[in-house]
Amino acid sequence: MAHWNAAARGEIIAFQHGYLSMTADRDDRRTTDDHGHDIINPLYVAIVTVSSSRAQAAEDDPDDPGGDTIQDCFEAEGHEVRERVLVRDDYASIRTAVRGLVARRDIDLVLTTGGTGVTADDVSPEATQSLFERDLPGFGELFRSLSWDEVGTRAMASRATAGIAVDTPVFCLPGSTNACQTACEKLIVPEAPHLAGLATRHQ
Repeated sequence: MAHWNAAARGEIIAFQHGYLSMTADRDDRRTTDDHGHDIINPLYVAIVTVSSSRAQAAEDDPDDPGGDTIQDCFEAEGHEVRERVLVRDDYASIRTAVRGLVARRDIDLVLTTGGTGVTADDVSPEATQSLFERDLPGFGELFRSLSWDEVGTRAMASRATAGIAVDTPVFCLPGSTNACQTACEKLIVPEAPHLAGLATRHQ
């Protein structure tokens, strides 16, 4: 379970997990896979939980099952979650949090959880996509295909998306634990080291 810092920075309530110096160089973790492709391993990951209700209850240390599921999936494969951030369902708050994380050299991958549906306050896709330099449409397509097997036609309501922002892969996931587990175990964790390696190869 995440233990949130109750101090608010504007609309952002943040929790740091093993923060590494900004001078950390990911080149020390750059290697190649069996096919000779660049990979970053282990990955340093940031998780942004989007939930107004949890942000409001932060002083009571709210549960974050979606974020916890993401963290468990990555840590099970030897990666490290370096930061957990909690924000309200607000375009500016989400964008500010993600923008700050992708600018950090000690963060290789950012995932958001929550706010991907079709209600008026589901704005995570819009907030993250505004930062993308390149879209990764294949992720959303594959995720909805997998979701079809689990939830049927309700999969069409998911607006999960992904892209590259400041040379950092960013994945925008639903808030449910099942969705987070499916996306991470079957799609993101296996491919993220390769994506991070490709996105930063020119550096």
